[in-house]
Amino acid sequence: MTTAMDKSQPLDDALALIKRGADEVLVESELAARLKEGRPLRIKAGFDPTAPDLHLGHTVLINKLRQFQDLGHQVLFLIGDFTGMIGDPTGKNVTRKPLTRDEVLENARTYEAQIYKILEPEKTTVVFNSSWLNELSAADMIQLAAKHTVARMLERDDFHKRYRAHQPIAIHEFLYPLIQGYDSVALKADVELGGTDQKFNLLMGRELQKAYGQTPQVTLTMPILEGLDGVQKMSKSLNNYVGIHEPPSEMFGKLMSVSDDLMWRYFELLSFRPLAEIAALRDDVVAGRNPRDVKFLLGEELVDRFHGAGEGRAAREQFVARFSQGAMPEEMPELSLDNGGEPLGLAALLKQAGLVPSTSEALRMVKQGAVKIDGQRVEDRGLEVSPGESRVYQVGKRRYAKVRVK
Repeated sequence: MTTAMDKSQPLDDALALIKRGADEVLVESELAARLKEGRPLRIKAGFDPTAPDLHLGHTVLINKLRQFQDLGHQVLFLIGDFTGMIGDPTGKNVTRKPLTRDEVLENARTYEAQIYKILEPEKTTVVFNSSWLNELSAADMIQLAAKHTVARMLERDDFHKRYRAHQPIAIHEFLYPLIQGYDSVALKADVELGGTDQKFNLLMGRELQKAYGQTPQVTLTMPILEGLDGVQKMSKSLNNYVGIHEPPSEMFGKLMSVSDDLMWRYFELLSFRPLAEIAALRDDVVAGRNPRDVKFLLGEELVDRFHGAGEGRAAREQFVARFSQGAMPEEMPELSLDNGGEPLGLAALLKQAGLVPSTSEALRMVKQGAVKIDGQRVEDRGLEVSPGESRVYQVGKRRYAKVRVK
């Protein structure tokens, strides 16, 4: 295995790669010191298998894990089969319904099959936290719980809000960050990665490692990727996601629907292109290059990554052909409709965009199959468009508009 401080990879370059796109590194000086040791570090990231498929939002962390691997480090991909049955309370205003053991194991199997689209198998160790947590006795769990106070738990934002609002907090939810922190003790993690919403849990790992006589891990938080609507985080439940197992044409089409502004966020967090190259692309757009053509590059790169070389170009050709068959014009009206941050019904959108004279006409056109969104025929007359979405709407053969809902 390549050592972390290969002579061809100076410390400053390694730190720059690690910090790319990161929100916060605690503590950077500690990370630099560990990199100088010249040994492969143990890089931990945990994933609760609460849903069977991974989407691009998940890959923000997995991409960072791959960058650590490129520097010679060992990734500990932790599947929280034990914690998944508790349910992470992070960001929740109600107690989450726990998953069954069978649901957790089935989801975990799909995770293992998907992560090697990005990670190198020989530098990845998949671990299940049930392997050590199932061994804890009731006395061990009480001893673990004794290492933290209720007052400190209530400092966590979501717990604090629920407590102030007199919403119930189950005792087992307090155990979640303790158990996640104990995972770092069991694995002797050097670095733990998580989303910005996981900061409390990551720091818990540092505290517990100190309590158990270990050198505390460095924590690195990554931004939460916005979904296709550009507003809320990418989530399957919000239907604003791009799944990594979706067909190439569907993945490419969804990526083409992101706004021109959000495109740069996706480039920074999802693309493996050098930052200098992305900056040059941004300059090209400012100078007049069509943002659509740059978005094509992003779509091709991501489709190739998850479906194989050449699939991105094929998806692009299908996308262009689909729109060409509809005689989509190069130039079309671009509108922004302010609906006060609320979803806007499709019929009202088409009317406000000037594509139909009335909402009744809009409903009639949908029923006739004459309405398309990004080239896809719409059949749901009750469809609502979420704030932040920027799509191309077509009515009939010649009426087009690119519309963004605010």
